[in-house]
Amino acid sequence: MMARRLLKKEIKIDAFISSPAKRARKTAEAFVKEYKSDKNEIILFEELYMAGQSSFENVIKNTADSYNTIAVFSHNEGITHFANTLTDKKTDNIPTCGVFAVKIKTKHWKDFGDAKKEFWFFDYPKADEKD
Repeated sequence: MMARRLLKKEIKIDAFISSPAKRARKTAEAFVKEYKSDKNEIILFEELYMAGQSSFENVIKNTADSYNTIAVFSHNEGITHFANTLTDKKTDNIPTCGVFAVKIKTKHWKDFGDAKKEFWFFDYPKADEKD
C-alpha cells in the first residue's frame, strides 16, 4: 500500500536498504515488488537491527553515490528517534510501514552527517483516517 502511494507521487527509489530482521526485510520486499525490482537487490545491514542513531548514519554514509534516493527499512524505537534528529519536524512514532522522507543537499552519501536536510513528507497507512 505505501509503496503504491510513493509510486503515485512519482517518487523513485534507487536503493532499498534493510535490517535483516523478518518484518523489516518483508516490508522491503513488498516495496521492491511494487517498484518492479528484484528482491535480491535489497541491501541488508546487520547493524540496522535495533539500530541507534549512529548505526543509521553509518549505513547511509556507506551508501554508494550511484544511488540518488534510498529507502531504509528498520525498527522502532530507533528509526523514530533517528528521524527526529534530521529536521525540525518531529513525530512521536513512525508506525509500521510509515515513511518519513527527508531531502538532503549533498553529492556524496559520506557527507550525510553534515549535509543540510529538509523535511519532505511523512505518510503512513492510516494517515487518511479521521480520528
